[in-house]
Amino acid sequence: MPVIGNTRPAAASLQATLDRLTRPAQLVEQLEENRVRCLACGHRCRIPDGRRGICKVRYNEGGALRAPHGYVAGLHNDPIEKKPFYHFLPGANALTFGMLGCCLHCPFCQNWLSSQALRDERAGIPPDEITAGQVVETARARSKAVVSSYNEPLITAEWAVEIFKQARKAGLKTACVSNGNATPEVLDYLRPHTDGFKVDLKSMNDRTYRQLGGVLRNVLDTIQRAWDMGFWVEVVTLVIPGLNDSDDELQSIAAFIAGVSPDIPWHVTAFHQDYKLLSGKNTTVRQLLRAWDLGRQAGLNYVYGGNLPGEAPEMENTCCPNCDATLIRRVGYYILDNHITPDGKCPECGTTIPGVWG
Repeated sequence: MPVIGNTRPAAASLQATLDRLTRPAQLVEQLEENRVRCLACGHRCRIPDGRRGICKVRYNEGGALRAPHGYVAGLHNDPIEKKPFYHFLPGANALTFGMLGCCLHCPFCQNWLSSQALRDERAGIPPDEITAGQVVETARARSKAVVSSYNEPLITAEWAVEIFKQARKAGLKTACVSNGNATPEVLDYLRPHTDGFKVDLKSMNDRTYRQLGGVLRNVLDTIQRAWDMGFWVEVVTLVIPGLNDSDDELQSIAAFIAGVSPDIPWHVTAFHQDYKLLSGKNTTVRQLLRAWDLGRQAGLNYVYGGNLPGEAPEMENTCCPNCDATLIRRVGYYILDNHITPDGKCPECGTTIPGVWG
């Protein structure tokens, strides 16, 4: 993950720094005896005075919930395809910012240095203080969008909204890259200022989700609710051999997404050994092709394979679901051709291609 800082601070020092870089939370419900209920993620933590939520970065101080504010632990100009978003300003740069902390603890996390800060003593990245205005000014130079990613955006939603408000005024699009463990309250809070919402759907097995620290139902409800609310939604499944790669599970994931809308892009991406999951096999092109085919059989109009650029071109391109014309040709994060009309249609047959083409 691209970061600004380059050394890992000691855990106690990092915690003190992060506690200083906070503001009173807005996603909160006051309870009796100086307790608070956090509304930022699906855990809905009831937090006594002096204690922290599951994410470790939202905490109760004197009966007031504090939320992260005023820093980044990663700030980088990425191709928007890297998020991945394939139907959201294709070919554009997205200034991506991240903070620290997460409400899950996935052993295969590829951003664990930021997501598992204050939970794993090996994790943690020095935060760099910055204002929302400075983030947006950085974005205006080379980007068309500002994206909250790298850690879990839900638990830092107040800071994201502060940035997104200014980004929108500057003519930039905005998006979150989330694990989907949301609440209706945080989606309501984000929606007026957020265009895109990418969700990781890691499994259709609730037992698997509970091992990761979450609940499957929360993620399924988030996908349905975000789509109904008008976010542009794309869904990603990291295909992990032995964990979620059976035909039954992949078919179930694809069928659920298609039931929300066949126009939601589904990205099936290749796992590589990382963090605590270092003994399993990496995902092969053949396994991704199988997942891609199962998605198409389920009725999804747009299924994409990721993390193995150039090895299966048919999984990287956007094709018209009506006439099968190749509309966007990609290799990895790079756009080779884009034939979608400015109003978002296939030039061959006039079919509308859902997305944010802007």
